Amino acid sequence: MAHPLTPRELTVRGLILGALITVVFTASNVYLGLRIGLTFASSIPAAVISMAVLRALGNGSILENNMVQSQASAAGTLSCVFATFPGLVMAGLWSNFPFWQTAGLSLAGGIAGVLFTIPLRRALVTESALPYPEGVAAAEILRAGAEEGNRKSLSALISGGVVATLFTFASNGLRLLSDSVSVTASVGSAVFQASGGLSLALIGAGYLVGLAGGLAMLVGCVVAWGFGVPWLTAHTPNTDHLTAAAFAQSVWLHKVRFVGAGAIAMASIWTLIELMGPVARGLRSMMHAQRTTTVIEQDKDLAPRTLGALLAVTVVLLGGLFAAFLAPVAHGIWPVVTAAVIFCVVFGFVMAAACGYMAGIVGSSSSPISGIVIIAAVLSAMMILGLEACGLMPAEMMANGHALATGFTILLLSAITATAAISNDNLQDLKTGQLVGASPWKQQVALIAGCVVGAAVIPPVLNILYQAYGFAGAMPRPGMDPAHALSAPQPALIAMIAKGIFTQSLDWSMLSIGMALGAVLVAVDLLLRRRALALPPLGVAVGIYLPPSVSVTLAVGAILGWLLKRRLNRRRISSFAPDSTMPAAAPEHDASIATMLASGFIVGESLTGVALAVLSGALSKEDALSLGAWVPAPVSAVAGLAVFCAICVWFCRTILKAEPEHS
Repeated sequence: MAHPLTPRELTVRGLILGALITVVFTASNVYLGLRIGLTFASSIPAAVISMAVLRALGNGSILENNMVQSQASAAGTLSCVFATFPGLVMAGLWSNFPFWQTAGLSLAGGIAGVLFTIPLRRALVTESALPYPEGVAAAEILRAGAEEGNRKSLSALISGGVVATLFTFASNGLRLLSDSVSVTASVGSAVFQASGGLSLALIGAGYLVGLAGGLAMLVGCVVAWGFGVPWLTAHTPNTDHLTAAAFAQSVWLHKVRFVGAGAIAMASIWTLIELMGPVARGLRSMMHAQRTTTVIEQDKDLAPRTLGALLAVTVVLLGGLFAAFLAPVAHGIWPVVTAAVIFCVVFGFVMAAACGYMAGIVGSSSSPISGIVIIAAVLSAMMILGLEACGLMPAEMMANGHALATGFTILLLSAITATAAISNDNLQDLKTGQLVGASPWKQQVALIAGCVVGAAVIPPVLNILYQAYGFAGAMPRPGMDPAHALSAPQPALIAMIAKGIFTQSLDWSMLSIGMALGAVLVAVDLLLRRRALALPPLGVAVGIYLPPSVSVTLAVGAILGWLLKRRLNRRRISSFAPDSTMPAAAPEHDASIATMLASGFIVGESLTGVALAVLSGALSKEDALSLGAWVPAPVSAVAGLAVFCAICVWFCRTILKAEPEHS
């Protein structure tokens, strides 16, 4: 797509605007990730905000908007390091999140993610038929904004954010409304429990994930709580004489959750196996393209010298940070530091190719980063054990229950996670750029700028949330209510796996059952594909692993989205006469009012959670605004459910009203 007048593209005001949006979405994603284990793609809401602001400033262009959303989406994606860093606190190695180490590793991993996907751009974007759903959706929003304006979309984003803010403030701040509902029943010794979270962010996330992913997670929840927990509670003695609800939670946490982890690992391994052929073909295509590179602006990447210099800086930064972590407490560290850096570069490039390809197929939000981090955790621990067997490991790393080895593994995984997450997002943004005629090298600069800002935001947000809420199993101060702690599911699992491998205490029986279940799920999915159906094995595995309050509510959001889209499609079809041209079906990820409302739910709840965390930290009291003592628990539960359902009805009615009855 040519632009004869060469409009604004990479500008100072665009970089400043991108940095401001970055702060918002990075904080939102870190909070959401620690609370429910999921993040949301920030490209679409960032594009809407950018268009509104640049239109107000004047002389904005579609290319300048694209640069802003690229920068903001990169930083929002970098927040995936929430999956690893808290593990260092849970392992007792950190009491907070030191700025330079946390920001430095996030930045180094993020830049590596940008660099590793640049050689894959032509193979996986320019010359590929991969759908890139979120990249295409972002491009459509940018085009629509350039041609028709985006006031309705921005209004929907703000409306969703305000509603979610008010509900979250009433439930998590004032605590007048319950934030979850749960029912527990016993049949003999077996305990059954059904629960759901009253979270608008989960409704929004479910809408964006789609029906297939939402139902897969619901199936996983049914497997865990309809079969796993009842069977294990019936055959496990309740030696601590816990209540039925507490006993069910304990069995799920210490046994069933490991089944989910094993299933995630197997599903992720199968995904990588399926991708080996396409990734190999992509690399061959990339090498061929390098020999026949054109020099037009819309096909230029960063110069090879620049890439080499950035890679060298990244390697030195990684080595320095790894050494700074080990040097104060260990001697003879350079063999393990060198091995860790090499592992980050080699494994990081493989993950960049795999994650980029997966993002092209299912989108950045649905790509299995968690499963890949689990695989990386096992491989990292095995690498460290291999160095120990060769006599290259400092003795201090294996002392005190292998605490230092566990911490170093988590530190290494933090860089790997940042690399995988950014590569996941990078190719999606480059697809958007290709569709609107952007310059790839300028987008790559914007992506690196996003990594810089995002890396600076992550440490203070992690510190604020930890001091205000604490993490499950790790509280900063005595007397804090563990019921309001952030669940931080991925960091807890990563720390548990790493420590379990080193101490040989990992419950391999549950993990083995999970891997066997994962193999069955893969086989079922392959059979369903023959009938043009699907049951994503990774989605089912994640549903087993996550708390039911997450899986159930997310599935509700996905089902609501499916019903709304069916209703809207029938309305569109019925508005056409039989002999007229039939409109095309609405894309799964579109620039609709519903997408903006869903994104607003996520942003509103997340930012309110961060704001409440800042207030709690400042007052050193987690329930500073609570009025819950004045409201009986049953009243709070009923009121919370009633208000939550009313908002869901409003969500549906708003979407249906926004769609015209006739085309």
